[in-house]
Amino acid sequence: MRVRFTGLKAWWVQRVSAVYMLLFVLFLLYSFALQPLRAFPRWHAWMARPATSVAFLVFFAALLGHMWVGLRDVLLDYARPAARRHVLLAAVAFVLFGLGIWLLWILLRLHA
Repeated sequence: MRVRFTGLKAWWVQRVSAVYMLLFVLFLLYSFALQPLRAFPRWHAWMARPATSVAFLVFFAALLGHMWVGLRDVLLDYARPAARRHVLLAAVAFVLFGLGIWLLWILLRLHA
């Protein structure tokens, strides 16, 4: 049985993550226009709220997923030969995974 890859899942990841990131940035602009966070303690208190932390976590997950799909598609299309493509894909995955862990660590430190 032959497996067919259509790219539909990647397309959905790109679209859903783009819509979430757009809505999140609009929310941030609206929030900062209403109540500017001019001092670090106010910003820290705002970021330490669970809803804000979860929204930021989802934003960064969407950003990393969006980046993965975009970079993966570029590498699949243009990186030759296949061995170089696999090394580059592994490097991109490693870097994005590291960024995700680092961002999670930052958000968890806000609650400590």
